[in-house]
Amino acid sequence: MSPDYLLFAQHGWADNNQHMIALAQQLATDRTRIIAPSLNYAMTWLRMAPLVEAVDRIATEAVQTDPGTPLRIIGHSMGGLIWLEVLTRHSDWWSRVESLVLVASPVGGADLGRIIDPLQVGVGIAADLGQDRRAMASTLAQHIKTLVIAGDVDGGSDGTITVESTKVPQAQFVDMEGLSHAAMRNHPWVVETIRQFWQGKSFSEPLTQHPVIEQLRAIPGMTDAHPRDLPQSTPFLTLEDDSVVRVWRHPLGIDHVYVLASNGVCLYAGYVGWLHRIDLWNALDQLRQDVAYRQESL
Repeated sequence: MSPDYLLFAQHGWADNNQHMIALAQQLATDRTRIIAPSLNYAMTWLRMAPLVEAVDRIATEAVQTDPGTPLRIIGHSMGGLIWLEVLTRHSDWWSRVESLVLVASPVGGADLGRIIDPLQVGVGIAADLGQDRRAMASTLAQHIKTLVIAGDVDGGSDGTITVESTKVPQAQFVDMEGLSHAAMRNHPWVVETIRQFWQGKSFSEPLTQHPVIEQLRAIPGMTDAHPRDLPQSTPFLTLEDDSVVRVWRHPLGIDHVYVLASNGVCLYAGYVGWLHRIDLWNALDQLRQDVAYRQESL
């Protein structure tokens, strides 16, 4: 008898598959085939390419063994990033994927990875975790029903990655206040949320991006940040919709930029290192000129 669906559950960095197997078993039916590879622990500290190859190989074999069977995919942390890479390679699978759930995955790039490898020269897994895959994830979300689940223990991160780095345009989004990065691997709240998502519940409108945030994220070296230092920032520019761009320089010389909605809610926080400071300020100056030009044209 064929499975009702294949359930792929992928663990992330510095982990094994035990928590993801437990999560998958709580979601599976009696006729679900669970595929939850345990990647070599030591290899998760090196580079991501061999891990993507391993998951791709395992998934391809499973998909070919059960042709036509629907696919459901859950990835925790780096496991979600691995599946973004695998699905991008296999557009022929997209019509079979019933859902993609990214749990605590730093799609926009982990700020810890950028700190360890600021020049992106390839310092172990940090170079891969710091990469921005938001465009890749957004493309997938336009074709595959996608849910992003983020944890928040300190008003902006799950203790390991920022909430901002998990967000994917076109995907639904759930922010789980009080859940840490590790706890989300197999937490009852996460399990129940995924179950409800599969049953058709909508948790949010598909995420959209403020156009200025898109411009900021396009700046070389821009990394999503925690908004903890927002109170120290100063206003730089008020936009046409009354949102405000604010800036702050860390004592170590790291330039931060924030976008606040008209009601004061922080829509975005990011930073660049010394290498890209000029890129940031050139972009901010251009933004100010563009706003002034549009206002003069009214």
